[in-house]
Amino acid sequence: MSNWLNWNGTIVKEEDVHLSPANRSFRFGDGCFETMKMLNKQIVLIDLHMNRLFQSLHQLHFLVPPEFTPHFIQQVIAELAEANNLHHARVRLTIYRGDGGLENLINQQPQYLIQLFPLPNQYDAINEAGLDLGIFRQAIKAADNYSGIKSNNFLPYSMAAIWAQQQGLNDAILLNQDGRVADTTIANIFIVTNGVVRTPALTEGCVAGVMRSHLLNEMRKQDIPVQETQVTVEELLNASEVFVTNAIRGIQWVRQVEVSNYTNDLARYFHKSFVQPLFAG
Repeated sequence: MSNWLNWNGTIVKEEDVHLSPANRSFRFGDGCFETMKMLNKQIVLIDLHMNRLFQSLHQLHFLVPPEFTPHFIQQVIAELAEANNLHHARVRLTIYRGDGGLENLINQQPQYLIQLFPLPNQYDAINEAGLDLGIFRQAIKAADNYSGIKSNNFLPYSMAAIWAQQQGLNDAILLNQDGRVADTTIANIFIVTNGVVRTPALTEGCVAGVMRSHLLNEMRKQDIPVQETQVTVEELLNASEVFVTNAIRGIQWVRQVEVSNYTNDLARYFHKSFVQPLFAG
């Protein structure tokens, strides 16, 4: 991680950040976060990130002050990048409500912490070796009004990620309460069946991914058959291709899920056509 962080508008060392034991994010997971890719000091897909962030703040009933705007957020990220002498980084913006119990909200304005992590160059290219994924069945991703938010309450994903590491897998797929595919611990998931690209709809419990949104928009512009729909485990295992997407890696193709193996022709085409131009700056 970088040497300097931005904590509520002040650039400080990591060891100087101290959260109260009454912090609602620590107690209840009350808040949300954005993970963004910064290239040449510019945030990739910044408009989509800001739209999702401020929609999340609205849904979570934060009292957003007038000065807390997308322009302000970009400005403080740029200042932090300058302090750390970083041009390319993974940016994590964590929003939390502050201190209080469930019934006594002391401060409902967004508190925030911004961290920068240097990015390796290989994160700009599609993965040459396919990912091996497993299906995590010990927790479910609830499909409700809050499931699309990148919430600070991330327990199902955390447990799935630990399980994937224990199994020697690259990532784990989570299912919703109906046993259908939601997403993975760090990405949205797409399958290809008979030339049609399909991805779980937001009503299926997946995070409203920024790269997911970008790819759906681009595919529709090109009249590529794509559906936001329900995806069963059987459909996943019988697909010809599976790939996952997030803001940092773009597209990664999946080699195997359980006993099923996949190709990567469309994943490579989508990366070259829709992601590589973004990452080229």
